[in-house]
Amino acid sequence: MKKQLEDFKRLFNGEFFIDSLHKSLYATDASVYRKTPLAVAYPLNDRGIKQLISFAEANNTSLIPRTAGTSLAGQCVGDGIVVDVSKHFTKILSVDTEKRTVRVQPGVIRDELNAFLKPYGLFFGPNTSTSNRCMIGGMVGNNSSGTTSIQYGVTRDKVLKMKTILSNGEEVDFECLSKEAFIQKTHLNSLEGSIYKTLHNELNAKETQKEIRNEFPKPEIHRRNTGYAVDSLLNTAVFSEFNEAINLCNLLCGSEGTLAFTTEITLQLDPLPPKYTAMVATHYTTLEACLKDVVIAMQHNLHTCEMMDDVILDCTKNSKTYEPYRQFVKDSPKAILLLELKSNSEEELEVQTNALLKSLKASNYSYHNPVLRGEEINMAMELRKAGLGLLGSMVGDKKAVACIEDTAVALEDLSAYINDFTDLMKKYDQRAVYYAHAGAGELHLRPILNLKKGEDVAYFRKITTDVAELCKQYKGSFSGEHGDGIVRAEFIPLMIGEKNYALLKRIKSVFDPQNILNPGKIVDAFNMDESLRYKADRTEPKVETMMDFSDYKGILRLAENCNGSGDCRKTADAAGAMCPSYHATKNEKDTTRARANALREVLTNNQAANKFNSKDLKEVFDLCISCKACASECPSNVDISTAKAEFLYQYNKENGVSFSNKLFAKSTKLNKMAARFPKLSNWFFTNHFTSKVVKNIAGVHSKRSMPPISTKSFSKTYKNTNNQLVNKSVSSKQVLLFIDEFSNYLDAEIAVDACQLLTSLGYNVKVVDHLDSGRALLSKGFLEEAKKQVNKNIDYLSGSVSGSVPLVGIEPSAILSFRDEYLRLADDKDMAEAISKQTFLIEEFIANEIEAGNISEDQFTSEEKQIKIHVHCHQKSLSSQKVTFDILNLPKNFKPTIIPSGCCGMAGSFGYEKEHYKVSMKIGELKLFPAVRKSAEAITIATNGTSCRHQILDSTGREALHPVTILYNALLKK
Repeated sequence: MKKQLEDFKRLFNGEFFIDSLHKSLYATDASVYRKTPLAVAYPLNDRGIKQLISFAEANNTSLIPRTAGTSLAGQCVGDGIVVDVSKHFTKILSVDTEKRTVRVQPGVIRDELNAFLKPYGLFFGPNTSTSNRCMIGGMVGNNSSGTTSIQYGVTRDKVLKMKTILSNGEEVDFECLSKEAFIQKTHLNSLEGSIYKTLHNELNAKETQKEIRNEFPKPEIHRRNTGYAVDSLLNTAVFSEFNEAINLCNLLCGSEGTLAFTTEITLQLDPLPPKYTAMVATHYTTLEACLKDVVIAMQHNLHTCEMMDDVILDCTKNSKTYEPYRQFVKDSPKAILLLELKSNSEEELEVQTNALLKSLKASNYSYHNPVLRGEEINMAMELRKAGLGLLGSMVGDKKAVACIEDTAVALEDLSAYINDFTDLMKKYDQRAVYYAHAGAGELHLRPILNLKKGEDVAYFRKITTDVAELCKQYKGSFSGEHGDGIVRAEFIPLMIGEKNYALLKRIKSVFDPQNILNPGKIVDAFNMDESLRYKADRTEPKVETMMDFSDYKGILRLAENCNGSGDCRKTADAAGAMCPSYHATKNEKDTTRARANALREVLTNNQAANKFNSKDLKEVFDLCISCKACASECPSNVDISTAKAEFLYQYNKENGVSFSNKLFAKSTKLNKMAARFPKLSNWFFTNHFTSKVVKNIAGVHSKRSMPPISTKSFSKTYKNTNNQLVNKSVSSKQVLLFIDEFSNYLDAEIAVDACQLLTSLGYNVKVVDHLDSGRALLSKGFLEEAKKQVNKNIDYLSGSVSGSVPLVGIEPSAILSFRDEYLRLADDKDMAEAISKQTFLIEEFIANEIEAGNISEDQFTSEEKQIKIHVHCHQKSLSSQKVTFDILNLPKNFKPTIIPSGCCGMAGSFGYEKEHYKVSMKIGELKLFPAVRKSAEAITIATNGTSCRHQILDSTGREALHPVTILYNALLKK
């Protein structure tokens, strides 16, 4: 087969990978399963898909369609060829505003589609928790629903037409047909004709129709993905007295790519929701009281009825991103309902809200009912949506496992069903997690299991089986939106009866006679307790590290914390900074998820003494720019930037370090030497001939300018002025100002401004200008040297930093290391922890002092100034953008705005390096560079990162100023 794959790769119209790295990255999705595929394909167009179908048919293999890979049931894993259409099938093809329709390719992201549609006054209603990265093709394959289904329906309701390629390569459009048109299709001498003929013959039988109506979930359960939706075809003109057109898109939607390969989708759209919105967040002391209120609340015209239980709420306490979103939560509720109302007028919204509150008061089940508005609603919904990823952040091997999380029952059955479910969980000594779509009769219920243990794998099957039987008793759907996949397909015969299951098999057979399309899903299912991510009862791999990963219980568990939810696959158009290299390349291997998957695979399976010695890891970490966005934006807290530092250290031990990397790692020493002769050094850096030589030696791209050395280092300036920068007046407000290596030698003027600003504001400033933060060493994996520097710094500062004498720094990547890597490297962890709590970025310190009333606007100019702010990545992750905005907003006529940019792309040495220059510039071009170029010359550009300023200057020709310099220049000098 290897030769056939290699031959096919040369002919394939797209990208085709058979290497171990890509296969391992696509062996998992967001489920508990792992199957290593034969290959991974990125087809460029329909021709590429047809080539894949022909190859699969000729070589007795299969195709697994995939978009974002966020499937929870294992739909996207298999041992055939994974066909990823997320990279090239991404076009919005046409919009018809009169008919309110849009035609898209399957790789279009749901939120980006709605952003495109907004100017037309239209939107696509189904809204999943993964909406900023999930794609329309995946939503169709899964029949996704999300938070809005009670008002706007599910994906199946919105699909009008599907352009597909059948298992024999035929191109077929499925759309609404009259009875006559349907019958005409049955006479076609083609696979399409066979499909229509088979369906006509099978579903015309009265006995078959009776069996379907008796065994399928209750018809009022609108959210259902149990098997193929043959029941949705019955009430049409073809099979009943109803005068309803038939559309086989209803059958294909939710079929998980097992019937046809979809290349275009036409969707029915809705007018934008009403403008005015309010949300009542009802709090409950018991789950039972909460569920009783669901029925009462649903009597109102709700747009959202979502639930969170205390497990989800407790998870958010430990999340850097989501803890601030909890501001509406009072005490410790067992559950919260989020009840959203919308209206076209404030007056009508007030009437609706009061009516809902009156009903809730009358029921007397809740104890607190705050009304949320504006951004509060978005924060509450983000809190609820974060539940899926946050469940993966549980430290250790026990996880909330997706297996029974998708059951849906009729609304009137919900309370009784959950009571029975809770009793069932008690039998297994389980405390399940309850959250999600209460208003639609669906709660995501997850048992907490350790699937590394054979005993818990057995429970995995037992619990799933028992819940399937319970769901059948209520005539519910075993899958409300997440699909059957591997985890639930095995139970379809139980859920719909053996006769109906046999019907599904015949339908699959006529669509896909050779079982090419995503086998093992829906029918002839893989066993639900096999092909799991972890081998049960394995001997846990031992991985020694230089850095301390005890907060994850080891670096391997850091990688295992990634549950595949794919938050890192959101594009640059979405909020946040994760993951910059993926934003530029759109390659799965450049996501946080891919790096975690690769790290998990290698550390688990590599038998070498040094498990990190892997070319696959080298490749997957290559474009990680250590921006640290994953540390805060990944809901599972998978801190890949720190893992990369450890990897580089371990890998370099076996393979050595390139000369250019040594130069960058030891840049502090080189800059210190260059600062002795700054004019000569800068001549070497700027002269055409010598700069070319320097760049070649250092591995710097020819188009990149070298950062100039300050004409006088801060240390020289400080010494030559006989310490006059320090306020000699007696002051109780003391500050320890950390002059990092970048500020000292490259940005001495900024360091002077920082010292003068603090002094002028009345602070007694003591300067520390002889210590290296170790940032360059950390970035290149020189952990032994970095550890020595960390210990030296902690030892020196141990007697100086306190609650009354904070450590304040200028360069984010340097000073914030004290709150990050220092805690993993320091020998004296207690002291490192104590210092970290009193360490502040200078903007943080000033913002705190403003809030405390120690600094006021009357100390600054009344001059008008417009400022656009770009914030350093490490600040976004480890601090807050708001502090920079706050300090520049202090002068009364300053008008700062934050550029909604991700990473600038420079990332320390990354943007200088020959091999990374193009990606660096592409990252900057996504948001930052265009925003700077569009800014009038009179607008000041502010950024606090030395590499950010250099990147902006190189790419736009604009000089950006440090916020400290802007504020110092605005100070009313005495």
